[in-house]
Amino acid sequence: MSEQNLRELARDLTEKRGDAIIAHDIAFSELTVEIAPADAPAFFEFLRTDRSCLFSTLVDITAVDYPAREKRFDVVWHLLSMYRNQRLRVRAQVRVDEIVPSLVDVYPAANWYEREIFDMFGILFSGHPDLRRLLTDYGFRGHPLRKDFPTTGFVEVRYDEALKRVVYEPVKLTQEYRQFDFMSPWEGANYILPGDEKAEAPK
Repeated sequence: MSEQNLRELARDLTEKRGDAIIAHDIAFSELTVEIAPADAPAFFEFLRTDRSCLFSTLVDITAVDYPAREKRFDVVWHLLSMYRNQRLRVRAQVRVDEIVPSLVDVYPAANWYEREIFDMFGILFSGHPDLRRLLTDYGFRGHPLRKDFPTTGFVEVRYDEALKRVVYEPVKLTQEYRQFDFMSPWEGANYILPGDEKAEAPK
């Protein structure tokens, strides 16, 4: 979509629903609108039904974690209007203890997206018909996409042949956890690699 069309869409949204829009920004040929979480249901109903918008398709919902920020999370919705050939990103900043209204009544496709965000980030959605974990197990502790979640996790799962069932055990590392830098041998090696004997030795 052209920059001109994005500016027109931003102006139209601001004129009609400026009360709900905190800020908007155009970057990399995409329009992002920021709203308060409490305004989400009414604002998205407007985006879906208003003839100048007709964002009938909810493409995705995700979240981003900013641990040092007072409003720790961004909840981000991506919309598509096939009628207008336009895309829109809507963002809301959310505190850890804040509950976001569910959009399942506006976009039924929000159901599993919101379950995934609850599972991975621990963000709650009020009015959701079945808010439970989606990707992790029922007894799982923590939310894996939070930046303070340990890389190794808390428990490991294995099948116990003697008990004939899956068992959960605290993570036991056979060696101290190492952070790999993923450098290639040519970037990190301070020695001559096999086959490179004729090359000049590193100084």
